[in-house]
Amino acid sequence: MTTVAVLAKPPEAGVLPELVADDVLSEAEATDLYEAMLADVCETVDASGGDLLVNYRPADQVDADVDDPEAAVRSVVDPVVEEEPRYEVQVGSTLSARVGNTVTHLLEREGVKTVGVLRPTAALCGRQRIDSAAMKLRTSAVVLGSSTGGDVYYAAFGDTIDFEDAFATPAVETLVRRANDAGHDVDFVPPVPTTGTREDLLTAVPQLRAHRDAGGRWVPPRTVDVVDSLGLRVEDGPTLVRE
Repeated sequence: MTTVAVLAKPPEAGVLPELVADDVLSEAEATDLYEAMLADVCETVDASGGDLLVNYRPADQVDADVDDPEAAVRSVVDPVVEEEPRYEVQVGSTLSARVGNTVTHLLEREGVKTVGVLRPTAALCGRQRIDSAAMKLRTSAVVLGSSTGGDVYYAAFGDTIDFEDAFATPAVETLVRRANDAGHDVDFVPPVPTTGTREDLLTAVPQLRAHRDAGGRWVPPRTVDVVDSLGLRVEDGPTLVRE
């Protein structure tokens, strides 16, 4: 089994800051969207063949109003999973450091065979991608899922790499170079859009709406409900609009 670490923030003011700064969403709307995505992503990992690890931000890296980050994250995750997940605080001041510390600790100190790191904004990551990555890790030490803007929504490892600045833009290229430098084979799972910026939503919103309208297709239910309630859609341009 792959241990899948979801990098979680407490769903409070300050999440999805670019959407708020661009006046796409209010602080409250951004919080609602993030909470829905976090719940859907954790439910997806729980339903997959992986072991869910919720890797949450420490108190000194979140809004001052959040006294207990673990409790805030638990209030979202615990009700949607069947098996109680493991909760661990993130260590590191940058994304690269946090991922590197988590992966290295699990592989080298706990003897975990494979580790995946999943962004909570990748609501469209179905369980099949997580399970497919686990299969690919049998023959490749690094498996990546690319996202919008050259980013990655999922990065899985059967061995370590040099993680310093490993997520420098474009992260998908940087991670492949680091894997090559370490002598590791690399494989990929299909791309998934994240939802942290206006540009991300230009891809994610039509896919969410299309999956819902197709009927019989898996959709992240809470995320789709919030997108519908916010009236988000894309018109010619492409332009993100509110109904």
